[in-house]
Order: sequence, then structure tokens, then C-alpha cells
Amino acid sequence: MTTQEYIEREDRFGAHNYHPLPVVLDRGEGIHVWDVEGKRYFDFLSAYSAVNQGHCHPKIVGALTHQAHRLTLTSRAFYNSTLGEFEEFATQFFGYDKLLPMNTGAEANETALKLCRKWAYEKKGVPEGQAKIIVCQDNFHGRTITIVSMSTDPDSYRGYAPYTPGFITIPYGDLGALQEALADPHVAGFLVEPIQGEAGVVVPHEGYLREAFRMCKEKNVLFMADEVQTGIARTGKMLACDHEGVRPDMVILGKALSGGVFPVSAVLADDEVMLCIRPGEHGSTYGGNPIASKVSIAALEVVRDEKLAENADRLGKIFREELSSFPCEMVELVRGKGLLNAVVIRPKNGKEAWDVCLALRDNGILAKPTHRHIIRFAPPLVINEQQLREAIQIIKDTLRQMEG
Repeated sequence: MTTQEYIEREDRFGAHNYHPLPVVLDRGEGIHVWDVEGKRYFDFLSAYSAVNQGHCHPKIVGALTHQAHRLTLTSRAFYNSTLGEFEEFATQFFGYDKLLPMNTGAEANETALKLCRKWAYEKKGVPEGQAKIIVCQDNFHGRTITIVSMSTDPDSYRGYAPYTPGFITIPYGDLGALQEALADPHVAGFLVEPIQGEAGVVVPHEGYLREAFRMCKEKNVLFMADEVQTGIARTGKMLACDHEGVRPDMVILGKALSGGVFPVSAVLADDEVMLCIRPGEHGSTYGGNPIASKVSIAALEVVRDEKLAENADRLGKIFREELSSFPCEMVELVRGKGLLNAVVIRPKNGKEAWDVCLALRDNGILAKPTHRHIIRFAPPLVINEQQLREAIQIIKDTLRQMEG
């Protein structure tokens, strides 16, 4: 089959809920992917940061296949021999009392919201049904009804009313607005992305997370960090909150928690919060399954042993320096942290970010625009400096080509 035939088959039989770049991928290894016609590309999206450890990392795939031959699923109706091992490893790895495993980032965020409300009623003394959670404009935490209820993106929430109540929306990075919202005694938590990924890799000013955390503690409000996209070494630290020495009350993880080979997510918290949910009150048939447990341990070991956070920190600085100093009218701004970066595109000759991504594809790099004028660049963290510089040169050449 040709590329077009694969695309036409998806369009005919699948829901039209995505607008993919027109390339059909068939194989991946490390930082590269190949399409069905054999062309090789640098992957500079990493499945939205799920493939931090690189495509088909042999250690992670080995853990997957070994466990798949032994035991795949028990549900949580019974104990299994792997979940406790994963929970012990991950809680010690990140420094929390407890882990609650789920499958997707949206499920983990929903879990955090439920934990926060339960804690508010049982521990803070908020009257039943009146707990509020502060969220930020331009957030992206997933696509469930409750999560889109706190979105400010019309494409996310339009057409799905009635919406779930109980959210206070404030501007991202605005400590004054946070202080005002925290004055409400019924506020139970503050849910925040340390860097807003889907909004276009928006990095708050230095000290924002640290001060927001302090303000939450002052008001006995839970600080919940959605690290689904920013966590697992992507920004140059194991967690993005580590840049400011913040230890959230809840950490929400997904994506690279499995290295991209299996759906795994989790919420980490201490006993005071986590034990508010009791048997039968929350769960998932697949959450914490044996394959997920073994895969996640391997994925975290790869990040630690291959020093991927350090690599992301060093190479991210090179990426931003090279593109920030590149004389190009189409480049309005370069921003990011570690290897989570964005280039804000100034339209030229009728060309926008989507057109740049198509040209990048033709030249051997896969990236995806967000909000029409921003391109996110997030390669697997196993990339080395020589490979990064080769990719940077392709990006520069492509931008020159687009300028005419």
C-alpha cells in the first residue's frame, strides 16, 4: 500500500478526531522513525513526550515481552507479583509514600481531582459538595468531560456542555490572581502544569512554582503538578518542579512513565492524601497490571542509568542558543526548558507553522504545530549532540527555504 492508501483507509473507517501530519510511520528505533515507503526521519515530537527513552528501547521492550509471556492481567480483584515491586520502586524513586496506578494521563488527572476533593471533605473540612479547584487559562490536562470543563480552549470544550462545576480559572503565571483565588476557604487544590505544553511550551517566570507552592501551603491547599508531559527528565530534571525545589502534594505522571510501549500513568502522594480513597471508591481494571508494572520500572531505570535528564539539560541549551541566534524573519521567539522547546513562527509568504512542518517532513524531521503559529520540538532524550546539530541544520535550512 502507498502512503495515500493508508491515509484514505483511516479516513474511511476511523473517527475524524485528529488531524495528523500526512506521513504514515511503520518502524522506529532510538530517535528515528521510518515511513511505509522506507524514508527515515528524526522524530522531534516523541509522541508528545511519551518516547523520552527513544523508540523501542531494548530494555523496555524486553521487560514488556518477558512479562507478556508470564502474566498479563489479573485486574485488582487479586494481588499480583509485580505491582508491589513497581509501587516500591516508584515511590522511592520520586520520594512519596504511595502510588496509585492508572493507564492514561487523563485518568491520572481525574484521579488527582477525586483525591483532592475527597481530602477537602475528610481532612480540610470543606462542606460536602462545595470544594473548588484552581486551574489555569490555556491548560491542557486531557479530554474527559470534567477535564474539558476547566479548559479555556473552545476546540476542547465546545459542544460538550453541561460542564462539571467546581473550578476557578486564573491566568497562568499570575501570582496575584492565585492569591485572590486562594482567599476562598472552599478551595481544595491548585492544578498546574509546570510548563504548559499544548499551549505552546509556555514557561512561567522563575520562582513562580516555588511561590505558588508556598501560597498554597499557607492556605492549606493541595499543590498538584501535572507532569504528564514535563516529567521523566524531559525538561532537564526528573520532574520540572525540581527546577525550583518544589515537592508537590500530588505528582501526576503518564506518557514516558512507560517509554511509549504501553499505557501507564500514576498519581504520587503521601498517606494523608492517598489514603482518603478506600477500597471500592476508585480503580481501573488495567491500572497496575503486571506488564505496566515491569515496563515502568525498566523505563525509569533507563532514564536514571542513561542520565537522560542531564542530556536533556545540556542539549536543550544548545538547541535554544542555535535557533535564537539564527537570523530568520519567520522565527519570532524560541522558548523552552531542557528538550521541551517551541519556535513561535511569524507567517511569511502566506506560510504558517503547518506549512513549515510539511517542509520539515520533506527534509527529514517530524514535528507538529500547536495553535497554528507554534512548532513544538521535543526529540527523544537519547539523542546525542551530533544528531541534534544535524537536526538543527535541517531546521535552519528549511526555514531559509520557506523564506524564499
